[in-house]
Amino acid sequence: MSNNMTAPGAAEQLEEGTVFSPNFGNDGLITCVTTDARSGDVLMVAHMNAAALQKTIATKEAWYFSRSRQSLWRKGEKSGHVQRVLAMHIDCDQDAVWLKVEQKGAGACHTGRRSCFYRTVPLGSPGPVSLEFSEGERLFDPKAVYGESS
Repeated sequence: MSNNMTAPGAAEQLEEGTVFSPNFGNDGLITCVTTDARSGDVLMVAHMNAAALQKTIATKEAWYFSRSRQSLWRKGEKSGHVQRVLAMHIDCDQDAVWLKVEQKGAGACHTGRRSCFYRTVPLGSPGPVSLEFSEGERLFDPKAVYGESS
């Protein structure tokens, strides 16, 4: 897995070829969008380093890299809310990954909700913006699952 391809013809090979060559950023990470395979709902956006990407491919379970903790983590290792990967896609220039998962357990979000995208931003108003809850109900108690520092 490479960081960047700069050779002549590299863009065409990257976009149209069959070589898996993830384009990690300068921080060594690639963005990962995770959706529910059944509903198509976006569950979360996270980051992967090369090790997380390799472990996800090998185990068919979602692994990520925590920027705040600077460590590798398997989704569900504390909560039991594991993500079984059914499909992995990579975008045209191989700098973003899309996982289609079967979410085990109550939810994907550390706040206790099914998705990390539980609020909407109202559009079309010129004034101050207030977020609206679209999926406000918690499905599990994050303090009970993760402890006080969730």
